[in-house]
Amino acid sequence: MHSFKVLFALLFLSVLPTNKTFAQPALSNNAFVSLLTCGPGNELYSVFGHTALRVSDPATGIDVVYNYGTFDFDAPNFYMKFVKGDLQYFVSASTYNDFIYTYKYYNRDVYEQVLNLTPEQEQKIFSELNDVLQSDRKFYTYKFIGRNCTTMAGDVIELGSGTKISNKNRDTGKTYRRIIYENLENHFYENLGISLIFGARTDIEMKELFLPVHLMEGVADTNSSGNPLAKPSVTVNKAFERSTPGSWWNNIYLFAGFMIVAAVFSNRRVVYVTFLVIAGLIGFFFSVVGFFSFHEEITMNYNILLLNPLYLLLLAFMLMKNAKATLWTIYTCLGLLVVYLVIMLNKPHLLLVLPIVVLAAAVLIRLRMQTLKGLPRHS
Repeated sequence: MHSFKVLFALLFLSVLPTNKTFAQPALSNNAFVSLLTCGPGNELYSVFGHTALRVSDPATGIDVVYNYGTFDFDAPNFYMKFVKGDLQYFVSASTYNDFIYTYKYYNRDVYEQVLNLTPEQEQKIFSELNDVLQSDRKFYTYKFIGRNCTTMAGDVIELGSGTKISNKNRDTGKTYRRIIYENLENHFYENLGISLIFGARTDIEMKELFLPVHLMEGVADTNSSGNPLAKPSVTVNKAFERSTPGSWWNNIYLFAGFMIVAAVFSNRRVVYVTFLVIAGLIGFFFSVVGFFSFHEEITMNYNILLLNPLYLLLLAFMLMKNAKATLWTIYTCLGLLVVYLVIMLNKPHLLLVLPIVVLAAAVLIRLRMQTLKGLPRHS
């Protein structure tokens, strides 16, 4: 990467006039612009794939890949910024060979669609990408659905081609939540966490091409001036099949088994206190995160009915030995749990959260029984 930055800087210095006013390199008629779509990786940040734009000109030796998906894990307060929704992603550039080498190394698919553009349109895209790279516009605030490497690349294509990209793709008609759920099928805990933190706004039908495969299929379905916007997709690298043993811990079976065991022993103090503290704290987080986060996806979160901040209040009433308040809080939590199950009937992540529902119900019912036993009996 460092060697390319030096090469790229030299390229731009060579075209600067003596007055140091920035000038864009001119592409030849042999140049082309293409959309690169990369398959999913094993890490959570790569499981949805990746999108990049390539500008190649054999006549001038230019062969650059522009990447809108760059971020810095070492940025101060990285996770807090990510949750808040003001994490800055930025545009980076690399040689095409380096880009492809990276995806071959990590055994990920790479597909290329050469765009059917006029020389003027290609130059417009190239100039736009270079202007962004050399200015403060290289930084942008990442949004999981509304602004990411795919949506940003799509905006550049639409700007340069003057054509609106088709929204037709394999997931047309599905909700954002279902699409995300299906892409995380082999990542149970990641799927569970994302399903729980995302609210009602992800239950609407998809309107934006927010995943790389969506943009690839949308571009393939788009016509510009009566002609296809892109040539047929070409496989640049095909990931080879390799056996990956299933994780012994990252699966619903272990999680469900643990929840069932906890439910069986939910009358033990250590079990119900642990549950009430953890579920209550998570519920409290869900309650307040919407007030300071810019992520629209995590607002209006009905999962708060399951992981409920009232559990903390319930624990407080129990410690104060206030039986009446304890019972009313238990009945309220049970009622909210019933409402939650009704809401969840048509949601894809129902199976994921069902073990937590079972444990929550077991804890509340057992606590109700214990509380009633402690009340004085009147003849």
